[in-house]
Amino acid sequence: MAAAQFVNKQLRYHRFTQIEVVPYPYYNQPGRPRTGQLPDGYHYRLQGSLTLKKEVVAKARRRAGRFILATNVLDSESLSEDDMLCEYKRQQCTERGFRFLKDPMFFTSSVFLKTPERVAALAMVMGLCLLVYTLAQRALRQALAKAKQTLKNQLGKPTATPTMRWVFQCFQSIHLVTLGEFEQIVNLTQEHQRILQFLGASCQKYYLLL
Repeated sequence: MAAAQFVNKQLRYHRFTQIEVVPYPYYNQPGRPRTGQLPDGYHYRLQGSLTLKKEVVAKARRRAGRFILATNVLDSESLSEDDMLCEYKRQQCTERGFRFLKDPMFFTSSVFLKTPERVAALAMVMGLCLLVYTLAQRALRQALAKAKQTLKNQLGKPTATPTMRWVFQCFQSIHLVTLGEFEQIVNLTQEHQRILQFLGASCQKYYLLL
């Protein structure tokens, strides 16, 4: 029963009850034992039921269901408790954007800055990039929703909520070729032109479509 007590100590939210010690015979010789042959020994296994520790679970739920939101805006008319909670939940959009900026694709980790002023400048540039990225993604999704259209995602399946990261990757192989006074966009497919239709006239003009 010492093994049962050890198991109970390891369980956090359950309790091992109705414990029985079940013996299992074993034979040293290989093959099926003869009828009436006595076993060479026994192995023992614990058998029982798991019971939920309701008081422990209730305490854990109460603890997990509480968290603290603090702000330096003390005027409740400027920022109410409900508004503060909404703003807190909206942070995930910004956090996902900064995760995108930290991607190795942007080579941010390879930039070494010596002075705090340059670090602040880089943070400002990254913030502006994130702002442009978010506005472009929002405009693209709104245009798709208004037209009730979809684009192909990384797996080739239609989606109404594409990410600008995927759109940027789609446009990586497009180049501007200049021969004298003649300019031409190469590798611009019909799918690219379709995406540019939802991004607006300014983007289409950039790719010489207007």
